[in-house]
Amino acid sequence: MKDDGRPLFLQIAEQIATSVVDGTYPEESQVPSTNELAAFHRINPATAAKGVNQLVADGVLYKRRGIGMFVAEGARTRLLESRREDFGRQYIAPLVTEAGKLGIDPEQLKKMIDVWGDEE
Repeated sequence: MKDDGRPLFLQIAEQIATSVVDGTYPEESQVPSTNELAAFHRINPATAAKGVNQLVADGVLYKRRGIGMFVAEGARTRLLESRREDFGRQYIAPLVTEAGKLGIDPEQLKKMIDVWGDEE
């Protein structure tokens, strides 16, 4: 785990969520156990469990008693929607605000995005 200032359990939850989004863990597939996560990341199993339990509370994972944790149906779609909303709040809203301060109207901003997007 990288030390980015966020609690380890959140980093565990984010790592699993990212793996759901990118298809590493498709819906209805089993994810690593808390003990496997703890051993791999060299953290306390309770910390790994807290990250997994956060995803259960968010509806991303569910438990099959005696078997383990699995990716819930619709989890990828829910995660993508949530991440798109976060992206809008974190990047688009400030961009639109700054564009307005510079006198750039929404149509001009769209054209600028098209131009800059083509330069990838």
